[in-house]
Amino acid sequence: MGAQPRGSGRRGRVLSGIAAGIGCVLFLGGFALAAVLYRPFTVPTGSMAPTVTPGDRVLALRIDGADVRRGDVVVFRDDTWGEVPMMKRVVGVGGDEVACCDARDRLLVNGEPIAEPYLTSAFGISSTGFDVVVPDGELFLLGDDRAESLDSRSHITDTEAGTVPRDAVTARVEATAWPPGRIGTLAPATGFAGLPGGVSGRGPLVPLLWAVVTGAVLIVAGAAYGPVARWAARRKGRHGVPAAPVAHNEGTHG
Repeated sequence: MGAQPRGSGRRGRVLSGIAAGIGCVLFLGGFALAAVLYRPFTVPTGSMAPTVTPGDRVLALRIDGADVRRGDVVVFRDDTWGEVPMMKRVVGVGGDEVACCDARDRLLVNGEPIAEPYLTSAFGISSTGFDVVVPDGELFLLGDDRAESLDSRSHITDTEAGTVPRDAVTARVEATAWPPGRIGTLAPATGFAGLPGGVSGRGPLVPLLWAVVTGAVLIVAGAAYGPVARWAARRKGRHGVPAAPVAHNEGTHG
């Protein structure tokens, strides 16, 4: 008694197969797309602390230099800055006037003070003030640890604004992937949101991670259906309801 109907078992196997198939598509597709769109980098110095710190593994979205906006933490390579990829925050784009600083030690972009809650210390710690106009097609870059970072300020000369070309940028940092205690996405630099062009939106990293996780759950659930169904059937057989006893008519004694 209690055997599973044949149609029900077949339906369960079909549904588990569909779940596993969808899971494979989500899991493998999410990983593949993430590998195409994102690049991992190891943070080499403390110039961007506390946003990212030395040894952190970060994920950076591959972008074109034309997609860069103020507030982005970018990966770039420029021969005058060194031979390895570097990470800095974009604080000025072509045509901007970038200056240090107002009476409250805030960065000024086109005369507007910028709120930068990610800084480790007041911008006024910069050893010297500056006031530059960013050439067209160039970017002015600063580290978040303004007291320690060697950035555009270090490259300002009488004839140069200390900038790098837009096309030197290869990626925009979106998240920290390692160590576990620092895993998470970078907060948007909303202090630049009121300037023309606004700030960059988030890339597809979070949806891709959800796709991978959902795919893994569906794969496990689909693969587990068969063993769970067999276990349930055996358990039901062992603990099934016993058949009712057959009644016997007793004869009448005269």
